[in-house]
Amino acid sequence: MALSEQTRELAHEVVARYPKPRSALLPLLHLVQSDEGYVSPDGIALCAEVLNLTKAEVAAVATFYTMYKRKPVGDYHVGVCTNTLCAVMGGDEIYKSLKDYTGITSQNGVTADGKVSLEHIECNAACDFAPVVMVNWEFFDNQTPESARQLIDDLRSGQPVKPTRGADSVCTWREAERVLAGYYDGRADEGVAAGPATLEGLKLARERGESA
Repeated sequence: MALSEQTRELAHEVVARYPKPRSALLPLLHLVQSDEGYVSPDGIALCAEVLNLTKAEVAAVATFYTMYKRKPVGDYHVGVCTNTLCAVMGGDEIYKSLKDYTGITSQNGVTADGKVSLEHIECNAACDFAPVVMVNWEFFDNQTPESARQLIDDLRSGQPVKPTRGADSVCTWREAERVLAGYYDGRADEGVAAGPATLEGLKLARERGESA
């Protein structure tokens, strides 16, 4: 699938935000993913063209960061944290359970219906809610193998899915990528930004009369 003309126009709009065009490369890669669902050869070529870079320079960045995918992922990309604390709290068990449940055997693999893809990630930066799963970068805290499998079922069946924190519902992978490209979807103030575990230190500091 070729990149749309709208994406090609928006690419120049993204570049115009920055005093140095090369600084636009990361959001441009997200823009490409918002169109095709991954960073395709056409996407790399577009980024190289509008930034006056070589394709090799663009590909070097696209292959360095795991948030950029080199093959299509699902409408709902599920990331299971398997870093130390999440692993100890059950992250490894959750990841194995979801691999068995979905039949996905490889990193970033996709279910046959194209709805869900699965990735193990090193850290979700949410250790106080371990074990944590993310769907299109939205948090699902304190998960178990059972709750994670139910999450997969709900995503595949089209049921409304509400993250623990953040937006009131999970958007698609391409919609999330458009936001990361810098196009605001008006949902930043939805939901709860921080949970009780995150705020416990602040609560204790206030009780003790401490301040920064």
